Amino acid sequence: MDLTTGLLIAAGVVLAALAGHGWWQARRAVPRQPSGAAASDSRIEPSLLDPEPAPPAVVPAADARPAAPRRTARIDALIDAVVPLALDTPVTGEMVLAHLPATRRAGSKPFAVEGLDTESGEWEAPAPGRRYGELQAGVQLANRGGALNEIEYSEFVQKIQAFAEAVGAMPDFPDMLEVAARARELDGLASPLDAQLAVTLRAQSVAWSVGYIQQCAARHGFVPGVVPGRLVRPSAEEGAPPMLVLAFDAQAALADEPQVAPVRECTLSLDVPQTPESAEPFPLWHDAMRQLADDMDAVVVDDRGQPVALQHFAAIGDELRKLYRQLESLDLAAGSPAARRLFSG
Repeated sequence: MDLTTGLLIAAGVVLAALAGHGWWQARRAVPRQPSGAAASDSRIEPSLLDPEPAPPAVVPAADARPAAPRRTARIDALIDAVVPLALDTPVTGEMVLAHLPATRRAGSKPFAVEGLDTESGEWEAPAPGRRYGELQAGVQLANRGGALNEIEYSEFVQKIQAFAEAVGAMPDFPDMLEVAARARELDGLASPLDAQLAVTLRAQSVAWSVGYIQQCAARHGFVPGVVPGRLVRPSAEEGAPPMLVLAFDAQAALADEPQVAPVRECTLSLDVPQTPESAEPFPLWHDAMRQLADDMDAVVVDDRGQPVALQHFAAIGDELRKLYRQLESLDLAAGSPAARRLFSG
């Protein structure tokens, strides 16, 4: 009986150990879930229709003057090939808008049309109820897709020629070869200064659920972006690009049950030319990386999968300061309208 009892006890211990091991393996397979009341909000998915969320608007005091409307980026001879469009008589904003090309792109390069308002004397994007004594068009010489090429410039010329005929304007197109040479020169200057910092946050043990990532990121100022699988840290400047982007697998975000789709990596990135140096984006990126890694039990690795050491960030900071000075020397200060347009696309 003693032997039988001992065997039964030993068998029970083995079964208990196996059950415990199975429970632990199952537990590791289930992604981390958001905790507390925030769990009920964790299924909010990024909208494909809404713009990148902006920070809450500040309500002005009763005696504060209303803010001026935010202007769109203007044609800039530094980064655009500009085409004057002479008019015999002023035209209305309605007429200009009715004849604008359906799409303002030539290949991968955007272009714009502006009018010189007869009352204000300012160049502006065409608007109803205004009259314009002159028009101009401008096509961007370069962006992240490369330099404007001859085929793209030809497409731009065709679209603006048709527009000019419709509104009774006389265009003065710059020479194609000169435009292409300028585009290559600008692209050659800008490409080495196009810095985007990114690190990967990798789960050390249990994978994350979408809701868990959203909850952790929300504690550090991130909100859902336009694209599924993107959380953004909005800029304090209205209409500006986000300061930081935290990206993860879009398929997990779009899954039928996103809370059981495991995610093991996120990428935290900073687009350097898009944000002014005065906003201190690099310290913000570094702090967000450290805080998210602590909250999510993640290890920080580079694009080769190697852990990122503290001394690496000091070197990156030194290089960034040099980069900011180089951008300023070209009149392309980080966060300026010209820099945001040039380092896009």
